[in-house]
Parts: sequence; C-alpha cells; structure tokens
Amino acid sequence: MGGLIPLSDASRQTSRFPAATAFIIVINAIVFALELAGGDAFVMRWSAIPADITAGHHWINLLSSMFMHASWSHIIGNMVFLWAFGPEIEEAMGSLHYLIFYLSGGFVAGLFQIAATPHSTVPSLGASGAIAAVMGVFLVTYPGDRIKSVWFLGIFARVTFIPAALLIGFWFLTQLVNLGAVASVTDMSKTGGVAYLAHVGGLIFGAVTARLFERRATE
Repeated sequence: MGGLIPLSDASRQTSRFPAATAFIIVINAIVFALELAGGDAFVMRWSAIPADITAGHHWINLLSSMFMHASWSHIIGNMVFLWAFGPEIEEAMGSLHYLIFYLSGGFVAGLFQIAATPHSTVPSLGASGAIAAVMGVFLVTYPGDRIKSVWFLGIFARVTFIPAALLIGFWFLTQLVNLGAVASVTDMSKTGGVAYLAHVGGLIFGAVTARLFERRATE
C-alpha cells in the first residue's frame, strides 16, 4: 500500500510568514478540540447536512463545517496539504484576499456536494473543499514548481520532488475516479464517506477564479 504526502514548494520561498494560512490551521485545531469535547451533538449541530440546507435551514453550517473534521487523520492530512500549497498562494493574493478566497472556495465546494446529494441526512464536514480550491489556484499559478513530497510504499519512505501540475493533476484524477465509484451506489442519499464532489468543485473554482483574486491582490 502506497501514498504520497506533499510537504512544501521546493521551487520558491515566501518573503514573509504565511499568517493567514497559520490562522486557518489554528482555527481548525480549535474547532476540532470543540468537536472532541462536544461529541456527536456538536457535529450534528454545526456540520452541513444537505437535507437541512436544501430546506433552507442552517446555511451558516456551510461555513462552520469547513473547519470541522471526522478524525485525527482527517484533520492532520488536510492541514499538511494546506501548509504545502497555501503559503505561496497567500503571498500571491495577499492575506485578506486569500482568506476571502479560502472561505469562498469552501462555500462553493459545499454547494457542489449538496447539489449531488440534496436529500442526504449524512453530515458533511471538512476543509478539503477549500484546500482543493487553493490547489486549483496553485495549478494555474505555479504548475511547474517542484513539490517536495514523501512517497510511501509499504514500510519504505522516500523524499521526492514532483511537478505541481503532475501531483495536483493526479490527485484530481483520483477524485474523479472515486466520484464515479460513489455515483454507482443506488441510494446516494445514504452514502457517507469522503465528499469527492466537493473536492472536484473546489479545485475547479480555484482554477477558474485564480487570476481574478490575484489581480485584486495587486491593485
């Protein structure tokens, strides 16, 4: 069993500390601590449940749910990906525009998932959609950058450098493949698990709006 974990952009150095990216990570950690303390009641109250959203209830949960996670591995994995791709995009956009973009990307990604399963009562949560939007911007802005990554194959691990376009492109392809597998389930309203359509929607949103947010940052 193998895996690939991106660590950082080896092709460029940011000129300042990525305060907004660090702030997002801290907020995710705080909310996860609240989840652990509040249990299922907290998750059901603040996660995005498609059936509730389509009924016009708890729209604020599209925001709160993007700071929630289902497990330790879920939050750690997401924050590692955010730290690998976020600092360079924050610098390209500016911290304020980056925060606005991040929240917008997560919101749009959530809408993609709800559109796919509008009657589902399965809670939807996680920062993956917003992080996918950041990756979409990275794909457009720095496709040739080499991403320092750790490649795992069984018990063996190796540090390698992979072009951003290849790494993100492969990741996006796996989301499409997994989305097709989920779509083959007859009753999608009862299908839980990873919100692959949110990942796809987030990355598309990021790729399409990348230049718009960067222009605003430089005006």
